Amino acid sequence: MAARAKGTGQAKGRRSPAKPNTPAASKVPAATTAGPAAAAASPAGERPAALLVAAAAQVIEAAGLCVAAAFGAIATADGKSSQTASGVALTVLAVAAAVGIALIAAALAKARPWSRTPTAMTQLFVIIGGIALLDGDRPEWGVPALLLAATCLVGLLTPASLRALNRPSVQRQ
Repeated sequence: MAARAKGTGQAKGRRSPAKPNTPAASKVPAATTAGPAAAAASPAGERPAALLVAAAAQVIEAAGLCVAAAFGAIATADGKSSQTASGVALTVLAVAAAVGIALIAAALAKARPWSRTPTAMTQLFVIIGGIALLDGDRPEWGVPALLLAATCLVGLLTPASLRALNRPSVQRQ
């Protein structure tokens, strides 16, 4: 009985009920062993400057969409719209989109993880719109739209911004 079982540290044939012999029980996540040093290395309130630049670019895009909505409302009121109802609907839709974009920009500035995908999708639509504006001989609107989209995407995709927007890992115990 003096022989030990391989890897258990107990005599052969005996089992201790207090220690389960499962691989999950013996593994401790590395994040839980880091302790206060890891918390001090990345304070929760700190946001990368590139992320704030991306949020600012998105706010400027929302403001530009409000200006476009105002032009649409003026054109509709002057009777330049083909149908009054469609002019009003497009104006309301543009204002609603601007509010939504501004809310996403606020969440991006707060480094909310869910804001990354809507921000990237918004920039995709801004790029499409900017190219359409350039194609329609409106470089005064298309060029700034493309520059803002590029600025926002660069700010969003920097390594520091991606780390700030990552969801915390799930700790299993």
